[in-house]
Amino acid sequence: MKSPFKKISDVFQPNYSVNFSIQKPDGSILLTLTDTAGVAVKRFISSAQWRDQQQLERLITSLQLSLAIERGELSDVRQLTQMQAMLR
Repeated sequence: MKSPFKKISDVFQPNYSVNFSIQKPDGSILLTLTDTAGVAVKRFISSAQWRDQQQLERLITSLQLSLAIERGELSDVRQLTQMQAMLR
């Protein structure tokens, strides 16, 4: 299985600088995505989310959806919403 951190990086690195910081002793990490305009997203990821493949996929889809909404890319939002519905 691919590292969850590599998986997240591979998805977002074409457009964002990806940074992971260990935040808590329980294994939670802080994910920061930065683009040329500055910080785009900061999100805490629980150890359960990055250790479970299905939860990791949901997290990635959720982040993609949030970023698409922020950028005003409605067609991307529709596609991501459909993808998220299929994961449930």
